Amino acid sequence: MQGMKQNSLVKKIGINRIVLCGVLLLMYALFCTFIKGFFGTARIMNILNYAYFLGFLSLGVTFVIATGGIDFSIGPVMFCAALISGYCLTVHGVPMALSLFISILVGFLFGVFNGYLVAFWNVPPFIVSMASMNIAKGLASVFTKTQSVSWPQAADEVNGWFRGLVKVNGFPTGLVILLAVAVVCAIVLNKTHAGRYILSLGSNKEAVRLSGVNVKKWEMLAYILCGTLAGIAAIFFVAAYTTVQPGYGDSYNNEAIAGCVMGGTSMAGGTASIGGAMIGVFIIALLQEGILALGFNKNYQLIITGLIVIVAVYVDIVMRRRKN
Repeated sequence: MQGMKQNSLVKKIGINRIVLCGVLLLMYALFCTFIKGFFGTARIMNILNYAYFLGFLSLGVTFVIATGGIDFSIGPVMFCAALISGYCLTVHGVPMALSLFISILVGFLFGVFNGYLVAFWNVPPFIVSMASMNIAKGLASVFTKTQSVSWPQAADEVNGWFRGLVKVNGFPTGLVILLAVAVVCAIVLNKTHAGRYILSLGSNKEAVRLSGVNVKKWEMLAYILCGTLAGIAAIFFVAAYTTVQPGYGDSYNNEAIAGCVMGGTSMAGGTASIGGAMIGVFIIALLQEGILALGFNKNYQLIITGLIVIVAVYVDIVMRRRKN
């Protein structure tokens, strides 16, 4: 095991990500073995559809957790963006392209709101995100008059083209887009000054501030990225599932955060892994599909996801103690 850890390729990929890939493949093999028909295109597309929007949420919250903060509003913000932009499209006749932009804009504005309160007003992230969660739910309900919104189907000659963001002739275009955005996020986090400052905030915010860095600007940027990616997640959610209802989205916060923590992002901040978060998201998406295929309801997935978060955080604590 020690020799494996010293291997240059293993060091580059990361032992945690290798283990996660092994867990993902093992889970898939077990589901295919014990569930009839699980090895098929339909199941894979269901897993991918769930992973798309959850992946964007997880990418965004990774930046926030890297600073030592947290954002529990990403699920409701995603639903708020989907409802407001969808209502503009279906009721007010706003063009599809502009509606998609509105979705991203709503997420961006929530990111600005959260980031400003945390960075400039020093309001605890937990309080800000809980407040934003309620604001997002209320705003969406008021804007849509508590009505659900159904986005156009692929057969719609005018607006159905947006479904191509997820799938074109059976090809999962959504996977390509998600992985491309993940690569960009990894470059930003690991290869740019902004990313290094965001990670440094989680390690020792006061030391970074004393070194002359504008910590408020970079901390706010993390929340803006998180909100913007939640707005993008809304687009992929409606492209896969069509109908959105007000008042929902809470459970997706925990799943997105679980993907981050499972992938190696420390809840204490200072350490983050975009690649690990992506693998964690696919594990959760696979788990969700497998549990439903076994005939259990989603509540069982919530229980398992909660246990995964506890184990992942405990492992992170143990690793930090060893390093110290």
